[in-house]
Amino acid sequence: MLIKNAKVFIGKSFVDADIRFEDTVAEVGRLEGEADLDAQGGYVIPGLVDIHTHGAMGEDFSDGKPEGLQPLADYYAAHGVTSYLATTMTLKEETLTPAMHAIRDFQPRGGAKCAGVHLEGPFLCYAKRGAQAAENLHKPDAALFHRLNEASGGKVKLVTVACEEEGALAFIREVSRTAAVSLGHSVADYDTAMRAFAAGASHATHLYNGMPSFLHRAPGIIGAAFDSGASVELICDGLHIHPAAIRVTYQIFGEKLNLISDSLRCAGMPDGDYTLGGQPITVKGGKAVLSGTDTLAGSSISMLDALRNVVRFGLSLPEAVYAASTAPADAVGLTEAGRIRTVRPADLVVLDRDLALKAVFVDGQRQK
Repeated sequence: MLIKNAKVFIGKSFVDADIRFEDTVAEVGRLEGEADLDAQGGYVIPGLVDIHTHGAMGEDFSDGKPEGLQPLADYYAAHGVTSYLATTMTLKEETLTPAMHAIRDFQPRGGAKCAGVHLEGPFLCYAKRGAQAAENLHKPDAALFHRLNEASGGKVKLVTVACEEEGALAFIREVSRTAAVSLGHSVADYDTAMRAFAAGASHATHLYNGMPSFLHRAPGIIGAAFDSGASVELICDGLHIHPAAIRVTYQIFGEKLNLISDSLRCAGMPDGDYTLGGQPITVKGGKAVLSGTDTLAGSSISMLDALRNVVRFGLSLPEAVYAASTAPADAVGLTEAGRIRTVRPADLVVLDRDLALKAVFVDGQRQK
């Protein structure tokens, strides 16, 4: 496959180049040969990497439904995502285990690649549980983590934990040897969060949401994440975080900023009533809340929406692309994703000059 007349994202910036690939990238430069696809001055970027997504198209990874996984893989690819972490909710072990089995056994027929699992809980705190069901919360428990990881076939790449909970530091010390540990859904103060990062945590889940605010005398998890060099997530749907806060956060965290969708089963679906972790949610105007409340419950956007949003909010396109591909891949150790390099998988997205999606390739195979 040869794409010509493109601006190809290499490292942290765009170069005017052509790109040739099969299952892996072969060459980038001014290349001879007839184009299979003329980018017409548009962009070739690494496939987007979504490390926090619960579902879309009426499906949710926590359902444990094998038949629901292919529609999700297809949805992600259709929206520029080539690798994702299947993200589960705070649920009982007897519910999470079959969900792990379904993810473990999934053999995709095209679409995006499931690069692992993100356990968003159940090791969270009550006060900042957000849309997580209180009855399913569990104290940090490394043995439970290991059982779930084994059930997934060793696919857990990220786990969110409230670091102030009893046993959390011991949990972080042990579990961080197996997966990236993220702080979130937590009331931890700065000192507690710093101890957690020193113990092995390296990430913060949907920054600002599900944690104390950043205050000048109480910087909390946000200040500790900066001081420890942690990576951080932002939900950039324009509802969870004000555009000005997104611009400020980029200035603070730079290349440690990760865009996420935090998408729910309502993504790609009309407004209406849905469920999340066994709880009812209502979507109106694309805004998802716990039914009968004003508690936000994840988003209905795609990663491509997030990328376009942050460009509209003021980030440059190279900054946005890095935050939607390279940074999240690095945060969870996906060494084969998030960059365009020779002999790496040809997971590529082609956008026109207006950021409309023209084509998606996963391992060199065209998906859209």
